Amino acid sequence: MLKETTKEEILAGCTRYLTGHVRKTPHQALIELAASVSDNVKTDFYGQGKLTEDFERHIADLLGKESAAFMPSGTMAQQIALGLWAERSHSNHVAFHPTCHLEIHEHKGYQLLHGLHGILLGNPNRLITLDDLKRVREPLAALLIELPQREIGGVLPGWDELVELTSWARERNIPLHMDGARLWECKPFYQQEYREIAGLFDSVYVSFYKGLGGLAGAVLAGPDAIIQPARTWQRRHGGNLIHLYPYILSAKQGLSQRLERMQAYHDKALELANILSEFPQITIVPNPPHTNMMHVYMRGDQERLDEAALYVAAESKTLLFHDVTPSPVPELYKVEFSVGDATLELSDDEIRSLFQMLFEHAGSEEVTSD
Repeated sequence: MLKETTKEEILAGCTRYLTGHVRKTPHQALIELAASVSDNVKTDFYGQGKLTEDFERHIADLLGKESAAFMPSGTMAQQIALGLWAERSHSNHVAFHPTCHLEIHEHKGYQLLHGLHGILLGNPNRLITLDDLKRVREPLAALLIELPQREIGGVLPGWDELVELTSWARERNIPLHMDGARLWECKPFYQQEYREIAGLFDSVYVSFYKGLGGLAGAVLAGPDAIIQPARTWQRRHGGNLIHLYPYILSAKQGLSQRLERMQAYHDKALELANILSEFPQITIVPNPPHTNMMHVYMRGDQERLDEAALYVAAESKTLLFHDVTPSPVPELYKVEFSVGDATLELSDDEIRSLFQMLFEHAGSEEVTSD
């Protein structure tokens, strides 16, 4: 069957998904978005207007910040924030984890566009510690902390550890910036309101297209003394699109539909980790998951695992994952799972059966621990 059907055709035929939200065509997404908007909503013009202003005020209040600015991307928002903190601090040294998005996904934009010098804190495979901070010798313009740390499995520091890190910076008058691309997913772990978590930081970036499932877009929130000049930098970066309303409306839709589901996503992630841990071929990081995210490491042959996942997709119309990626350990391959609406539609027994099918087709000698 697989030889007669292309990978693209198999994936297009899937109607259920283990990770994320249910996939929609552009037509479906736009129809649903249009249905969520009343006729009296007026468009923005270069980001100006009641729609934008009301949404920015709502996010600022949600995060307990003085002001907020909607931007097309988090890449733009974070580079601007760090650049402005550096300007105020008269230092170009900014510190962050070695797997920070700015360091590994943005082609050194913080350096080439804003003249910043990145100081990498600690080990790439664990969270930043207080000892890591104490080893810094340069005067810091800002300390960036990502919640959760995506590249190591969505790990979060405990609340006391987070307070300890942020207190160290505050005692030294070092501005704190949060990469909160997945902040919405952190509430079940901390059992704190968003304004309490964000209150540990001077500025915060949040995303609307990850766990919330929006089209795109981000908000940078913080003191007015940072947010107002950030708007000027947004124009310099080319971020003042003539119309931002599709992204703002989509962000509003995601917040209204999914913000209250974060606990359900986390609960399902705990169930998923328990199920997958039954298979001797699988290791979960972290286990138990701190948020709705986890990294799943599978033992086996890369080509056979990928082919087996396609087989499961073709037979069950369920996509477990696209492709596995190599890890530093030979014959151990990684997949990132993020629980969303689509995951909630799969029962525990279904998930268990699908992975049984996966490993049987991949040719594993041991299928389950039973």
